[in-house]
Amino acid sequence: MKADVLIRSDLGDIQLVKRGKVRDVYEVEGKLLIVASDRMSAFDVVMDDPIPDKGRILTAISLFWFKKLSSVIENHLISSDPAEYPEKCRKYASQLEGRSMLVHKARPLPVECIVRGYLSGSGWQEYLQTGAVCGISLPKDLRESDKLPTPIFTPSTKAEDGMHDENITFDQASEILGEKTAKEVRRISLRIYELGRDLAAEKGIIVADTKFEFGMKEDRLILIDEALTPDSSRFWPMSDYRPGGAQKSFDKQFLRDYLIGINWPKRPPPPRLPADVINKTREKYLDALTRLTGKGL
Repeated sequence: MKADVLIRSDLGDIQLVKRGKVRDVYEVEGKLLIVASDRMSAFDVVMDDPIPDKGRILTAISLFWFKKLSSVIENHLISSDPAEYPEKCRKYASQLEGRSMLVHKARPLPVECIVRGYLSGSGWQEYLQTGAVCGISLPKDLRESDKLPTPIFTPSTKAEDGMHDENITFDQASEILGEKTAKEVRRISLRIYELGRDLAAEKGIIVADTKFEFGMKEDRLILIDEALTPDSSRFWPMSDYRPGGAQKSFDKQFLRDYLIGINWPKRPPPPRLPADVINKTREKYLDALTRLTGKGL
């Protein structure tokens, strides 16, 4: 199948609410229309080179998980079929097919809900300095990529575009969200991580960590944005897992490693990406989709 590329959606007469790092968000008839582009961000900077089909892969994986996790928490999805969208959307079907979702509006919580089952990334760096992650003390002498005794909830701030998220403690999250809401998102985040981790393990994938976003729909907490994708998670192939260092992955870590290797300073402007890095990144995302769902694009 020929790769599909959408760098920037243009839905003409439909109101654009926001262009994020990856997703373009529109408002139509009191609902939101989310279009997943093929833009790729790393270290909070959007690359100039897209990853073909990335938005379609992310959408397919999120739809898979929204269905699997719906017994635990309601999500914002209404439909992913452009034929079911409001009439004015349908002339843009070529941009929307396979990479969009019509969703309920919700008030996003101002905290990102991260669950870590393994010690990696910023959690590993914080552990090296303090022996803890987000105020949670961990056993001594853990290695990079070690499995944690139990998954931990490690929230972070939501940074503005171009800024970096900052890890915070649960008490800090409680100050932002209120104690009741903070406890509830911690409970649900850990529960859906565990469900996702166990299902992915059956497919040969380790979910090392992941990020969830929640919002309030009226007075109900719902899952929004995406769920357990290679953009929001670290996916490692179980067959290659070797604690004590960085792991092979199905996610954007491959691109991050390339950028670190060329000593890019992690700020704009981004470097141009070689064709082999683009193609390999696409292959990794597609491999994650195929393993998880049993289907390609």
